[in-house]
Amino acid sequence: MTWKQVFTSSVGKKLVMGFTGIFLILFLIIHVGLNACIWAGDNGVMFTQAAHFMGGNWVPRVLEIGLFAGLLLHIIQGYMLSFSNQSKRSQGYAVDFGNRGSKWYSRSMGLLGTIILLFLVVHISDFWLPNRVSQGFLLGPEINLFDKMRVEFSELWVVILYVLGCLSLGYHLAHGFQSAFRTIGVHNKKYNTLLSTIGYAFAIIVPLAFAMMPVSFYLGWV
Repeated sequence: MTWKQVFTSSVGKKLVMGFTGIFLILFLIIHVGLNACIWAGDNGVMFTQAAHFMGGNWVPRVLEIGLFAGLLLHIIQGYMLSFSNQSKRSQGYAVDFGNRGSKWYSRSMGLLGTIILLFLVVHISDFWLPNRVSQGFLLGPEINLFDKMRVEFSELWVVILYVLGCLSLGYHLAHGFQSAFRTIGVHNKKYNTLLSTIGYAFAIIVPLAFAMMPVSFYLGWV
C-alpha cells in the first residue's frame, strides 16, 4: 500500500482512523488522570502542579503537536469515510433492522463526532488557548487553570454543554474503542468478549469522570 492509498483508499482510511483513534484513547487516559487531581482535596495544588508539568515542559509540548495532528487527521478521515459510505448507498435498505443490525451510535459516528468537534472548539477556547496565549505559545507564565475551571463551571449552561459533550464522547467511544482495535487486527474470538467489556467500561468510566468535573465545581464539591 502506497502512502497515497493510506489516505485515499477505504482500507487505508480505516487504518488511519484505527491508529489515530488508539492514540486519542491513550491521550484521554492521561487527560482524565491529570484532571482527576481536582478531587485531591487540596484546593487545586496537585492539579496545578500536574498542569504546570504538561504546560511548562518541552516534552509534553512537543507531544501536543502530535496530538493536534492526530486529532485533525482523525476528524478528516472520519468525515471522508462517512461521506464515502453515504455516497455508496444509492437507496436505503429494503428492511430497516434498526438496532438488530447495528447499534444506533455505530450508525451515527459522523453526527456524534461533529458534536464532539463543536465541544472541543469550546473546550480549547475556554482553557487551552487562554493558557497558551498567556505563555506566548512558548514556556512562559501560565494562568491558574484550577481557578479558571471554577469560574467557567459556575455557569449552569456551560456545565450542561460539557455534560452533553461527554455524553456524545461516551457513545462515540462505545463503538470507536472496539472498532479501532479490530481495524488494526486485534480481532480474535478468544479476546472479543474481553475487548468488548473493556471498551464499554472505558466508554462509561472516562466520559463520566470528565462530566463529573464541571458538575463538581458547580455544586461546590471541590
